[in-house]
Amino acid sequence: MRPTGLSANSRTQLSKLLRDSPPILTAGQAAAALGLTPAIAARRLAAWSRSGWLARVRRGAYVPVPIESESADVALDDAWSVASTMFSPCYVGGWSAAEHWGLTEQLFRSICVMTARRPRERQLVMRKARFELHTVALAQFIGLKTVWRGGTRVQVSDPARTLIDMLADPALGGGIRHVAEMLATLFHDQPKEAAKLTDYAAKIGSGAVYKRLGFLLQRDHPDRVALIESCRAHLTEGYAKLDPALPADRLVTAWRVWVPASELRETHA
Repeated sequence: MRPTGLSANSRTQLSKLLRDSPPILTAGQAAAALGLTPAIAARRLAAWSRSGWLARVRRGAYVPVPIESESADVALDDAWSVASTMFSPCYVGGWSAAEHWGLTEQLFRSICVMTARRPRERQLVMRKARFELHTVALAQFIGLKTVWRGGTRVQVSDPARTLIDMLADPALGGGIRHVAEMLATLFHDQPKEAAKLTDYAAKIGSGAVYKRLGFLLQRDHPDRVALIESCRAHLTEGYAKLDPALPADRLVTAWRVWVPASELRETHA
């Protein structure tokens, strides 16, 4: 549907809303900007959507339709900006942060969002963009960098914090084998980040991180003596699986970690 005509007052209001190029428009934003009640603002946004000037993303949230667009069936201009607005407080992490920092060449179809919220839906599709949401405590919002996407500030986990999140939950990196590859890339391409690993691990407070990291270091990077010893000094009681998504039938007692036989390459004591 091509956009239809607007009254002079409606055009003025819409122009005011779009002046700063927001990635998402909500009733709350419209109410504050235009001095309307939330209910009236919601009806105004819905009317502009029916007229083809806005495209509905989900209930109460809209994106502008470019003037040159043939229809209102538009893709999101920048999914990171939308995520930062829709799921705040949040940061882009996991595989999406790994792609951003050049830790992997693998392409993922969705945006990994780490949010302090507890959403009912963990996997969402909004205007052809896929989002996967993971809850993280607000106190653990550390090791983050700010990047600009258009006019929107977006937080993304730095390379070392990205690895720590993936060691806490290997699914965030596409599985432990991919995580191990990204750890090697970090050491090779961004060696200054390596020193942050155990610092972030201590602040996150996950015993499983030390077990997985220590095992991978001893197996693949035995020269990282200081990091290995730091992991050993922070070992906790109990056992963890190297990757919860994989069957594991071998126990590496030195690291208190259950490991698939295929991952038991030669290690160094």
